[in-house]
Amino acid sequence: MYGSYPGRRRMRAAARVRRTTAATAVLTATVTGAALLLTGCSSGHDGGSDGRGDGGDGGRTPAPVSRRPKAEDPFWVNPDGSAARQVAAYTAKGDTENAELIRKIAEQPAGEWISPDTPQEQAQGFTEAATEADRDALLVLYNVPHRDCGQFSKGGAADGDAYRRWVDKVARGIGDRRATVILEPDAVLHLVDGCTPAEFHEERYDLLKKAVQRLKKQSATTVYLDAGNPGWQSPDALFEPLQRAGIAEADGFSVNVSNFYPTDASTDFGKRLSAKVGGKPFVIDTSRNGNGSYTKGDPAENWCNPPGRALGEQPTTTTADPLVKAYLWIKRPGESDGDCKGGPKAGAWYPEYALGLARNAK
Repeated sequence: MYGSYPGRRRMRAAARVRRTTAATAVLTATVTGAALLLTGCSSGHDGGSDGRGDGGDGGRTPAPVSRRPKAEDPFWVNPDGSAARQVAAYTAKGDTENAELIRKIAEQPAGEWISPDTPQEQAQGFTEAATEADRDALLVLYNVPHRDCGQFSKGGAADGDAYRRWVDKVARGIGDRRATVILEPDAVLHLVDGCTPAEFHEERYDLLKKAVQRLKKQSATTVYLDAGNPGWQSPDALFEPLQRAGIAEADGFSVNVSNFYPTDASTDFGKRLSAKVGGKPFVIDTSRNGNGSYTKGDPAENWCNPPGRALGEQPTTTTADPLVKAYLWIKRPGESDGDCKGGPKAGAWYPEYALGLARNAK
């Protein structure tokens, strides 16, 4: 149900960024050549369109994506993300209007979802690129066994041992560089709502708790354990499972990941949950909540590529409540929730949806 993996193409780009000594040169050089230089597998973990449009730069040199001052937003903007490539493609075609719409996405930092195949290299590449730009990396770990209850983003590590090795590689890739990690969207909620079979519950609690402990061994890593959204379960149903999953040793929790609930509703939900877990702070995914939740159609799929949604508050650590540490774009806006409502597979770049989000943004 959630997010996507960055894929080998984005990992190669991070490696290029890592080798570049000047952050400003990285931003310019990487995006300028994005439409021509990048080929290969999809950015989504299930495949699908790579979002490059009709290809080529048409002899034009598109302007690089920029970023806001660090004081407003300390997180790294990937100059080679799907949205940046789409800006380059639209610019190459002379489609200035759509290029500027997608630029609203490309110029904001979004979560990098670490894939199962090369976790250490990806974590290292992203955190080194962020460090060179004097920013923090935002990483999402989404690989727990029996993930997503067989829905659009089903999968995960083969077993508990494989997951522990994977987390260890991510941690080693991060090293002592600054990183904020969102740990396993859905994982606790799917224990509470019962869609994860009971025989896997104890192992998952242990895996999540050990993952928090392993990541917190890294000196500059902040860990937020995912806690669902205000429309799924009440704080009364969640606080004990979160405790079993290691919330006490985490820095806090995340809410509304890949969902659409308004920020005020997520803030209220988070504050009530925080009161039950020792006053822990939290972060809110505002990537697509500008028009709130979709309430028409099949309620079971209101979360999947719903029409008429909009970008929400820009990522920032300046929020309306001291318990809310940041508004983040954990889900990358413009990447599909799954092959529903005409969308491509989960995680694939979906340019038509991205344009709608940007066009509807307030």
